[in-house]
Amino acid sequence: MSLLTPTKQYCNLFSVTAETLKEMGVAAVLLDVDNTLQEHHAGVPAEGVLEWIETVQAAGIPCCIASNSKDVRVSAFAQKVGLPYCALCAKPLPFGLRKAAKKLGVKPKECLLIGDQIFTDVLAAKAAGMQVILLDPIKEETGWSFRLRRRLEHRLKQKWQG
Repeated sequence: MSLLTPTKQYCNLFSVTAETLKEMGVAAVLLDVDNTLQEHHAGVPAEGVLEWIETVQAAGIPCCIASNSKDVRVSAFAQKVGLPYCALCAKPLPFGLRKAAKKLGVKPKECLLIGDQIFTDVLAAKAAGMQVILLDPIKEETGWSFRLRRRLEHRLKQKWQG
């Protein structure tokens, strides 16, 4: 179960501070997009995301987008938030996250991924040797596959909480 257990869990991105990241020994942050920085397929960052990124980077912690989405979509979003990116990361496989860490010039063990899904984000980060923060999704998705995954995730979260 350790591959499915996040390092930390928060309700939203804004609960994660630069101080928290420094205390965790994080040298760089990788960020999922959908339901982490924006509503699923919204195309624009959620309110406060740009300021959060600026605060973290001002604290000396570089950030990079790490998404499973196609390059055209990820590059457009990354441009809006002013970050480098890796598209088609193929999470839960670790290879895309390792590539993103390399892009930032850090080792995977120095990185932390912030995302909203256990079976993609948490699993990929753990497989890559990274810490991971799991967030609640910005907005629940309506597709059947998302509903199924969220139901399974809910059961895991209940087990963690005793």
